[in-house]
Amino acid sequence: MKLSFSFIVPVYNRPIEIEELLESFVKLNGDFVYEIVIVEDGSTVTAEAVVNNFKNQLNISYYFKPNSGPGDSRNFGMRQAKGNYFIILDSDCLLPSNYLNEVVSSLNHNYVDCFGGPDKAHTSFSNLQKAIDFSMTSVITTGGIRGNKASLDKFQPRSFNMGLSKKAFEATNGFGNIHPGEDPDLSIRLWNLGYKTTLIPEAYVYHKRRISWSKFYKQVNKFGAVRPILNKWHPQTKKVTYWFPTLFSFSIIIGLVMACLKIYLPLYLILLYYSLIFVTALIKTQNLVIAFQALLAVTIQFFGYGYGFLRSTLLLMFKNETPEIIFPHLFFKTK
Repeated sequence: MKLSFSFIVPVYNRPIEIEELLESFVKLNGDFVYEIVIVEDGSTVTAEAVVNNFKNQLNISYYFKPNSGPGDSRNFGMRQAKGNYFIILDSDCLLPSNYLNEVVSSLNHNYVDCFGGPDKAHTSFSNLQKAIDFSMTSVITTGGIRGNKASLDKFQPRSFNMGLSKKAFEATNGFGNIHPGEDPDLSIRLWNLGYKTTLIPEAYVYHKRRISWSKFYKQVNKFGAVRPILNKWHPQTKKVTYWFPTLFSFSIIIGLVMACLKIYLPLYLILLYYSLIFVTALIKTQNLVIAFQALLAVTIQFFGYGYGFLRSTLLLMFKNETPEIIFPHLFFKTK
């Protein structure tokens, strides 16, 4: 089967991001034929004028629809697309020039109906963005679940950088209305239908994340909250490792309490781990400020995710209601 690619990009009130993303499309290497489908998800500040500026350079289409969330917007874009293989990107991503070369090379060698690629920090990103990128992608913080080469098989692609065949989309009806969590939910449903997913390590994107410390906490807190919901829907995917951020957060509290009682070993072990984070971040970024910020980013990530996970687990356990009723803020209503 000859692959024809359609890039699907939902956007909400971020025309500047779309402009930066489309500029990276212009710089792509290779003589590939592809289309770009921009889906404006009910924005009040639209990217239509930006898109029009690129229509002479790129094969691009633009659609405006009422706000219904990123998952439904991706589904909308895939229904409009002309290709037989969709590549889904977040609007705050930038493509390296060899991105499509790597995707095509991998799929020609080992075809799968769904792939994911890692994310990295571009040199132009702010120190805060680089610190959060380290926290989200480092093996010593997340186990590299967003792009570890050890996760090539049974990899759960993330929708900031994800490929999905038209066949697989039609078989699953695409993304659900939970957000975040719509991408691992789709991956699991694909596995249940016999489809394979994989990681293409070389097909990375630069993920900008226009974010603050408070927004980062809210984001990871939601990540933690949706995981027990996914465990409830797909009990075969439960892992003890999902409890690690919660247990680590408790260990910090316990370590501080025990230090007040002059029992210092737990606190020393925690400080040893934080030293490892600092040194690893410093080696990776070559920046002392980012290394210190990485300590805060990791702390926020663990406490935010850990609290969200614990609270969600308890509510699902003791409330005799559906997740949609218990957590209405995690579900978009689609028409």
